[in-house]
Formats: sequence, structure tokens, C-alpha cells
Amino acid sequence: MTIKDIARLSGCGVATVSRVLNGHPDVSEKTRRRVMAVVKEQGFQPNANAKHLKQQTESSIAVVVKGTMNMLFADLVEKIQALLLDAGQDAAVYYLDEDADEVACALRLHRERRPRGFVFLGGDLELFRAGFAPITVPSVLLTNTARDLGFDNLSSFTTDDGAAAEQVIRLLAGQGHRHIGLLGGNRSFAQISSSRLTGCLEACRRLGLPFDADQQYEPCRYSMPDAYAATLRLLRRRPDLTAIFAVSDVMALGAIRALRDQGRRVPEDISVVGYDGIVIGQYSLPRLTTVQQDTQRLAERGVETLLRGIVLGCGRPVHELIPFRLIQGESVARLSLGSAG
Repeated sequence: MTIKDIARLSGCGVATVSRVLNGHPDVSEKTRRRVMAVVKEQGFQPNANAKHLKQQTESSIAVVVKGTMNMLFADLVEKIQALLLDAGQDAAVYYLDEDADEVACALRLHRERRPRGFVFLGGDLELFRAGFAPITVPSVLLTNTARDLGFDNLSSFTTDDGAAAEQVIRLLAGQGHRHIGLLGGNRSFAQISSSRLTGCLEACRRLGLPFDADQQYEPCRYSMPDAYAATLRLLRRRPDLTAIFAVSDVMALGAIRALRDQGRRVPEDISVVGYDGIVIGQYSLPRLTTVQQDTQRLAERGVETLLRGIVLGCGRPVHELIPFRLIQGESVARLSLGSAG
């Protein structure tokens, strides 16, 4: 019996069950009674060994989330909380603006709250390189790689963003698209968007497709409103685009709304591809073609490695690429010969 089973039997979300079991006040009494009735009926108890581990200290695991509107991170947080709860661990979640300094936040928490470990969702590698050294507890970075940073207590698990982006460009090229726009975040090497941009550039070079990053790349924040505005800027600069690759599904959904408001049909007039594989993309109209990140595997490997580091000491860091899957929805269409340009 796990927290997921309690959620299923009670008809509540995993995060809600987690809040009930952790005694959080922001749950209605009716919901609390429903969850606790299932807990009592099923005789649910967290893992005994991990529970003993928890009793050694009152400190919790700090989950630092870089971005308040990133739906992929919301999915990861829910899975991480469930895994930690099953292991008898508490998780304290700290949400930051996507432009905030997550390492400075972690340093403050390290001094004041003394967490047993950190899980970072998203991260600027330059900030880690410059400021992470004083943090001595086991830590894990998800959705970016810390392989080249050289910290013994910092492991990382991420999708192969470059390979995934290259696969997207190959899909679009195979459908006849040669003029492709890209919506992404900061173009600095430290950012996740940089890996996806690099994958796009490499694929375009190999396929002989024109790609001028100054003209065909438009940075924006990971939100629908920002992606909406960025799409309009991109179209003003390059009205000849026949496809847009957004480096997150949230951006892709904002782009689709902007295109429709400009009288452009998706995918009949312009194709759109997202990245992340969040649930809402599979219920959008049209259903989104996207790169699906394996959030369950990301969460499991991150939590396993973190808890092993807490129990056994940090040891050698682990850095892994988690497999992805390209989901072909309804937002990409083959370009007719007359429109290929």
C-alpha cells in the first residue's frame, strides 16, 4: 500500500493525500476525514526502515523549484512528494521565480533550516558553479545535468535535450518544413533552452535547413502569456515560418492561442511542437505533438539517489540521461509542395 493507492481509493490527488498525512492545515475537514478513513481501513504505514531514518532528525528534504508556472515541475513535485512520503521523509517545497537564484536560496536554507538534502527542479549551471560549494548535504538536480560541475554531493538526472530537439527537427523536416521558428528561454549555455537550441542547430546543419538564431529564435519565460507575446514577435519578424518548436508544452499552448488569434490554423497553416509531455497537451485542440519526459523515472532516480546519499554518505555522484518519447499528436501537418518555399 502506497500513497498512490490511498489517493486512488480516496478519490483525492497524491499531493492532497500528502498534505493530509503531513498534517498541513490547508485541507478541508471533509477531505481529511475521507483520506484518513482509507488510511485506517487499509492500515497504511510508511516504510518502516525509512521511518527509522527520519526519526534520526527533524530536518526535511528541501525541494527547490525554479519557476512557478512550469507544469512539468508541478508533476515532478507531486511524484517526488509521494516517493518521499512512502520513504518516511518530509518534503518542504520552495517555489522561486524562474529568474531567481536557486543556489542563493539553498545556501540560506542550508544555514537556517538545515535540510537533510536538496532536490533542485531546474537550475542555472553558472549559479551552481559559482556558489554551490558551501552546501555539504546530498543534493540532486533534475532536468539539467551537473556532470561537468565536479561536486561530489550533487547528482543529476535529465532528458537528453539535444537529441530530443534534433528528433523534433527531423520530424518537421520529414513533413516538408524548412522554415522553423523556436520559442525558448535564456540562450546562455547554462540554461536548459541552450541544449535544445543546440540540438536544433545541429539537426538543421545536418539536414541542410536554414536557421538563423537571431531571426528564428525568440526567448520568453515558461508561461502561456509570455509565449503568446513571443509568438507575435516571432511572426512579425518571420511571417514565412511554417512550423514552431516550443521548448515547453506551456509555451506551445500559448503559441497556438496566438496563432489562432492571428487567423492561422494549427496545423493546416502552421505546425507546432511542444516539449515535456504534460497532460493538458493531450487534451488541447489540436492534441499537441510533443517530446514526453519520463517524470516518473526522473523522480524515482532522483529520490533513490538522494536517500542513498543520506544513508550511506554522498559517495560518487550519479549523472544519467533519462529516455524520452516523441508523441505525435495532431498539431503537425505535412506541408504541401506549393507552401514549402
